[in-house]
Amino acid sequence: MTAAGRQRRESVRMQAVELFEQKANPPEVARRLRVSLKSAYQWHQRWRDGGVAALVSRGPSGSRCRLSPYCLEKLARFLEEGPAAHGWVEDQVWTASRVATLIGRKFHVSYSVSGATRLMHRLGFSPQVPARRVAERDEQAVTAWKEATWAEVKGRGRPAGATSASRTKRASPAGRPGDGPGAGAAAPRS
Repeated sequence: MTAAGRQRRESVRMQAVELFEQKANPPEVARRLRVSLKSAYQWHQRWRDGGVAALVSRGPSGSRCRLSPYCLEKLARFLEEGPAAHGWVEDQVWTASRVATLIGRKFHVSYSVSGATRLMHRLGFSPQVPARRVAERDEQAVTAWKEATWAEVKGRGRPAGATSASRTKRASPAGRPGDGPGAGAAAPRS
């Protein structure tokens, strides 16, 4: 959530406190502030238990960044230098995996790939995914294989009418007993 969004929610909670102090009930607060009934009841409970202080924001949730502001600046400089300056010479893209490895090498802090992605976005960078193609790939040979061999290997598949979503064997009307349960349901009882 953005800082503006957090401030807006904080403002709404403080308006709810004012309404609670004026003896408004949670459904009335929810209607007047256009929030969910669940939020209004939760805020009311927290306000009764801890007063205004219980509804004041404690800041953004989630784990705190494990790199100091100085280390973040240094990481941004490393990213601007490019991957080749740090040992990745095969292509010039910063993948999240490479950034996580770089953070581990330079700052001795472990980051997951998704954590490195979030950190890159925070610094104004975006991870790039290189194309996974072998340099020696022969496109003509691949096309020839697809046209000749793959059509032969793939086969035709099952006929359209032969499939069933059930794992059980389809029942045959002829195989049902005439005196089984439900057999005479349409006949009137005597």
